[in-house]
Amino acid sequence: MIKLGILDFDTSHCVEFTKRLNHIGNDKDQFVDGARIVIGCPGTSKLSPERVEGFTKQMKDFGVPLVDKPEDMIGKVDGVLIEAVDGTVHYERAKPFLEAGIPCFIDKPYACSVTDAKKLAELAAKKKLPLFSSSSLRYAPEVVTFAADPKRGKLVGCVVYGPASLSPIPERNAGLFHYGIHPVEVLYALMGPGCKRVTCTHDTDTDIVTGHWADGRMATVRGIRKGASAYGFVGFSEKGVQAVTIGTKFIYRELLKQIVEMFRTKKSPLDIAETIELVAFIEAANRSGANHGAGETVKA
Repeated sequence: MIKLGILDFDTSHCVEFTKRLNHIGNDKDQFVDGARIVIGCPGTSKLSPERVEGFTKQMKDFGVPLVDKPEDMIGKVDGVLIEAVDGTVHYERAKPFLEAGIPCFIDKPYACSVTDAKKLAELAAKKKLPLFSSSSLRYAPEVVTFAADPKRGKLVGCVVYGPASLSPIPERNAGLFHYGIHPVEVLYALMGPGCKRVTCTHDTDTDIVTGHWADGRMATVRGIRKGASAYGFVGFSEKGVQAVTIGTKFIYRELLKQIVEMFRTKKSPLDIAETIELVAFIEAANRSGANHGAGETVKA
């Protein structure tokens, strides 16, 4: 059994992941085998400090031993889940564990700058450790099934949509890093890496982001902040056009399967270079949106 620690309790993910890995509750369809949360650290939060106390109580009710300092988990775990909502702190959170030779899963957003994204990847590579970050939406069954279907032919473009609420502290999880990360992750799950240029039309209630890939393909993200919202996409393929609604019932389960496999095999299911490009995509979109939709280069 792989022993995992979990750091930062300002998100429901600490509770939801623990329920699934530690087989808590009666919904056995959600359970994931192979790893267990054996220790946790509530941490501190500048984005959602009001959530820490309640989730800490739930983790205690689950029987998870807690420590006051993140470094107190070193020596007691095979891997760590970095769960802070605030992507700007992920480098400092993960650094002590990576330096100690402990592989990490870093929840979305992986980082909020290409600089931090590369520093994390370089440290993991130096220590020969796997490093993995992803939104759970990447592994939604509908996304995985569509992406793997050879009958549709090559995907030539898509329109992805989803909620994109903004951070209450703009300098933390700026723009699409906060919640728009989810539809952007779906975009990359479908299109793959290779985006070279981005334009973003930003308004109070919506972001419309169009990416231009090096091979000539184009794809769009609609980040929704007003009116009805859901996750989904329209895929434009060589052999047809398909509209897909993405369900969220099993997204945590499917992501956790990938996480456990990463800790088991010591190989990330996703090339960290793609995640770095995704960070660069959002950086470029944020710049474009702040500059009246001017085209911006994706500088991964």
